[in-house]
Amino acid sequence: MRHGLQLLLLGLLALLLGACAGTSVRGTGDLGLVIERASGHVTLVNTSTRSAYARIGGLGDLSHASVVYSRDARYAYVFGRDGGLTKIDLLDALIVKRVIQSGNAIGGSISQDGRIVVAQNYAPGGIKAFDAETLELLAEVPAEYAPGKFSKVVGLADVPGNKFAYALFDGGEIWVSDFSEPKKPVTRRYPAGQQPYDGLVTPDGRHYLAGLFGEDGVALLDLWQPEKGARKILEKYGRGEEKLPVFKMPHLRGWSVAAGRAWLPAIGRHEVLVADAATWQETGRVAVKGQPVFVMASPDGRQIWVNFAFPDNGWVQVIDTLSGKVVHTLQPGKAVLHMEFTPRGEAVWLSARDDNRVVIHDTRNFAKLGEIAAEAPSGIFFTSRAARIGF
Repeated sequence: MRHGLQLLLLGLLALLLGACAGTSVRGTGDLGLVIERASGHVTLVNTSTRSAYARIGGLGDLSHASVVYSRDARYAYVFGRDGGLTKIDLLDALIVKRVIQSGNAIGGSISQDGRIVVAQNYAPGGIKAFDAETLELLAEVPAEYAPGKFSKVVGLADVPGNKFAYALFDGGEIWVSDFSEPKKPVTRRYPAGQQPYDGLVTPDGRHYLAGLFGEDGVALLDLWQPEKGARKILEKYGRGEEKLPVFKMPHLRGWSVAAGRAWLPAIGRHEVLVADAATWQETGRVAVKGQPVFVMASPDGRQIWVNFAFPDNGWVQVIDTLSGKVVHTLQPGKAVLHMEFTPRGEAVWLSARDDNRVVIHDTRNFAKLGEIAAEAPSGIFFTSRAARIGF
């Protein structure tokens, strides 16, 4: 009797272990998402296996789409140009919820505590805050910089303290909204300069920078001492007196801070600007093949990868931050729009829009490691962004 009971218990244990072994349980740290801008789809990818594992459609206009992740990196929030905000479950590979929150949007961010997702809008100008779990609207901050005058909002970034910094293109200001009370945000305003067109936060979360389109220079706000207001730095950064043709405005999110220096795409010039990250004084320039768009640092800060505007957008160059020189030039494909490093930096993924593929290269020897099919891919976003300020 006793022996039979033992056998029965062992049998039940074996069944239980078998069931557990058959359950697909995995982490999300090596996952990501590729935007297919022309078709309203996203492709979900695994950076460990260098493969796609799902494709999801119905996301609307994804031109200039961007993505942020929940703290646990399970959920992606996709911000579409048509005002769509879509929450995607990366493990179940499905849309959890989708809302149309404006008529013309361009990106978003997620709060330090991961509870608030904020979208920035061109029309109507301003930002809107949503509950990250339900996508319920929590609050709205209209970008009314003067009575009856509303501005496009650009450069939205999360900053410490459940705050968000952003720039008003038409209003010439930097605003910082504190969402400590999610339904009652408090906003502070800082004059910035003419037509700030994009913004970024330094990796330590201390400084917010806004590039100026209407004048040369960059507006910098010290978030540790905001009462001092924004000041102008890099006064020669811009198009200068010689108004060169600009084929594509560089994204400030494509700036990098590495090896104690900031690496910036020069506007309208075939150069990467280098500045001291402590003093914000220009220290040099690196000649490159075309007009740089993204100037992105590898996770260890040793390399800077640069892509270019048309007609040089089939090329990519690599700058060594130790020597400050271009050490490699490659042609990954036609119309390289974006790049993303794997979390540890052993590989970089590049979207080749006109080849309908994402190409993967080794960052040590620059060899091609593989490719993934995608329809007109643009932005590539890995879940490692979930733990970074300003992403």
